[in-house]
Amino acid sequence: MSTWLRDAEPSLIASFARGITKDLEAVRAAVTEPWSNGQTEGHVNRLKLVKRQMYGRAKLDLLEARLIGAP
Repeated sequence: MSTWLRDAEPSLIASFARGITKDLEAVRAAVTEPWSNGQTEGHVNRLKLVKRQMYGRAKLDLLEARLIGAP
């Protein structure tokens, strides 16, 4: 564990430090690996936005047409 993580344990960011410590291997990989899942997350975000906009206003066929026709 890094020194700053040990120093953060009694501070206001203790919860953040505990979260990093629990999954330290994944955090290291996220920082050091050259690839990213940003494009996938962008598509998921767009789909959720469309779903929220149309919730309760349209049936499945209109939602499907909106998603397929969306740029």
